[in-house]
Amino acid sequence: MTRPGSEDNPLRVAIIGAGPTGFYAAEHLFKQPQLNVQVDLYDRLPTPFGLVRGGVAPDHQKIKNVTRVYDRIASNPAFRFFGNVDFGTHLHLDDLRAHYHQILFATGAQTDRNLGIPGEDLDGSHSATAFVAWYNGHPDFRECRFDLSAEAVAVVGVGNVAVDVARILCRTTDELAETDIADYALDALRESKVRTVYMLGRRGLAQAAFTNPEIKELGEMPSTDVVVVPEEAQLDDVSRATLEREPDRMVQKKIEIVQNYAAAVAEGRARRLVLRFLVSPVEILGDENGRVRAIRLVRNELYEDEKGIVRCRPTGAYEEVPVQLVFRSVGYVGVPLPEVPFDERRGVIRNERGRVLEGDSGQPVTGLYAAGWIKRGATGVIGTNKPDAAETVDAMLEDLERGRTLAPVNPRPEQLEALLAERQPAYFTFSDWQRLDELETCSGAECGRPRVKFTSVEEMLEALGRNMIEAAPQEERREG
Repeated sequence: MTRPGSEDNPLRVAIIGAGPTGFYAAEHLFKQPQLNVQVDLYDRLPTPFGLVRGGVAPDHQKIKNVTRVYDRIASNPAFRFFGNVDFGTHLHLDDLRAHYHQILFATGAQTDRNLGIPGEDLDGSHSATAFVAWYNGHPDFRECRFDLSAEAVAVVGVGNVAVDVARILCRTTDELAETDIADYALDALRESKVRTVYMLGRRGLAQAAFTNPEIKELGEMPSTDVVVVPEEAQLDDVSRATLEREPDRMVQKKIEIVQNYAAAVAEGRARRLVLRFLVSPVEILGDENGRVRAIRLVRNELYEDEKGIVRCRPTGAYEEVPVQLVFRSVGYVGVPLPEVPFDERRGVIRNERGRVLEGDSGQPVTGLYAAGWIKRGATGVIGTNKPDAAETVDAMLEDLERGRTLAPVNPRPEQLEALLAERQPAYFTFSDWQRLDELETCSGAECGRPRVKFTSVEEMLEALGRNMIEAAPQEERREG
């Protein structure tokens, strides 16, 4: 038989994870001249697009337009989507090796980092990850509950996710009602008593991770005063010296935006968003019922370590801020996948240029690859994943040229479909998604919204005229 990639022996590639990285990897494969390739894209959720659907804030609809690119990629006849299929449950690594020449993991960073401080497990202390997934209608998080009777909320972190959380808490329900926010979240936010939101950054203004468009947008909310402690908006000596050595126009603009907030006079609007810098939480304090009542902060100062990296250290000056709800937003980490070498310290799959490496020997594992956040860590924006995916695909193509691929015993596409029909008959195709997309957008058009989301697998199956009993695997039906 000819080598994989020829007309009579197409290169069969499985991509696990249907977020932006997975689509960009498929696109790069399809662009290769003279390469006959078939791509199957899998996701644990019934719907594609990953964080574009489940992570991008509902009031950022323009960003979500990137899915038009993914629709075009999915229109390739050599592309198939299998949603509601969980790697490690419905399909295992040996299954994939039996059906594909190459396997690419693009599962993202699915959980958040803990603060590691006392009181983090109190009632009212949550991850920003859960809140974002909840208001975006992620099926795994629709049953979450957040006590929005709180009048004061702390968001720990000053990255774009933290900004999103703060912004959603400060938006009026009239503003949110024009978005694709989940209906149940809109109902809950309609009853919100939140009046003050604190965003807490452990380092200085110059080191804050939010982007300029995100921080500028906060000042454009008609119902919210943005408040900055004037002293915390001033550059410290370390930051000033760093910028003098390495001028950065984007950082200078960020400083200008925040310093303008510090100089502005509050107008007495319905809500206050207070930006704090150089403070770290050291404890979340609870009341007699085990609920959050305050957060204890320590004041920090900046210094340069022996490598010239700007770091912070506590000064010993403490304060308590009364809050009844806390969201931590201090980074995402990847989740280990069954039988795939994983770097627990970094929270990524062990890899070099996307080639998965054995944990002991450090040698590449034939046929296994990684891309996106599960490859490099949770850094960058949506577009950052495109060159990252291309780098991994280039490594895959190099290995293909050298004959370093798997040798599947069941390479025909229909053989995989037969296996899925037995293991997970409730899988979703891209045509299923297109029908759901049509139904969501039609429902949205009726009430002046981009879409009204389905937020459970049961709702989606019902909308497609299927049900859980008919879709259950045979062994489950026999047990019932």
